[in-house]
Amino acid sequence: MQKIADPSPELQRANRLKAIGLVTLAVTMFGCLDATAKYLVSVAQLPVGEIVWMRFFGHLMFMMLLLGIVSVPRLVRTRKLPFQIARSVLMMLSTLFNVLALRHLRLDQTTTILFLAPLTVALLAGPVLGEWVGWRRLVAIFVGFSGIVIAIRPGYANVHPAVLFSLAGMFAYAMFILLTRYLVAHDPSEVTLFYSTLVGTIFIAPWAFSQWTWPTDAPTWFALLTLGFWGGLGHYVFILAHRWAPAPTLAPFLYGQLVSVTIIGYLVFGQLPDIWTIIGAGIVVASGIYLTHRERMTRLEAASS
Repeated sequence: MQKIADPSPELQRANRLKAIGLVTLAVTMFGCLDATAKYLVSVAQLPVGEIVWMRFFGHLMFMMLLLGIVSVPRLVRTRKLPFQIARSVLMMLSTLFNVLALRHLRLDQTTTILFLAPLTVALLAGPVLGEWVGWRRLVAIFVGFSGIVIAIRPGYANVHPAVLFSLAGMFAYAMFILLTRYLVAHDPSEVTLFYSTLVGTIFIAPWAFSQWTWPTDAPTWFALLTLGFWGGLGHYVFILAHRWAPAPTLAPFLYGQLVSVTIIGYLVFGQLPDIWTIIGAGIVVASGIYLTHRERMTRLEAASS
């Protein structure tokens, strides 16, 4: 059998550039998602339950348009139903806490705290998944945590208690990532993504409808109707990016979301990060990139031995 030739260096470079462009687009969509949620909760002052429900319902409708209603029987087949439900509940909680935090915090603040999730995952992967980290990565994790301390400055008079919502959302998101890594070996990615949107839509519905408030102006209608679209499109583009380049290549570019939310935060809300948030975010990003580098080196060393 003839061996298929590896892609040429030029083609590999083109694929990487395409993937980086797609990831940049994806993190911009995620920035738009957070900005839309912040507008709805802090400016339009719609109920939190309504906002969270529309985020999941809109994402579910996006998936149905993309995959078709005929795909539902295939999407509901899972080998790990309890884990799919648990993962979906964690995503729901992460979204809920994030919306509660966005009512009072800037976009760059909540995003900086959220980027602590990969470090938390690395710390918890040992006891949860048996994937223990070495001392270098352990140091990087604690340096990253120090960056969050610098960014939010606990004990400082102007620190809003909503920081606790953001930290709770980050922890729920970290646990969500751990369950995602577990489910990768058991269910296709589209099944896992479908359960995330379906469970959130069903579980939040009673709360959302009990406090439903109709928008009274065009900007609020637009924000409410596009909320789930930003999330759905962002996840779809993010998955596409990984078809063209491996995850370690793309991981550093995920931190571009900090740039997008800073720009959006200034243009929409007139808010800019302070110097302490910039320093803290820089430490978190540097720690995350180093952690990704060490994980890649560890895999290469294991493969060559």
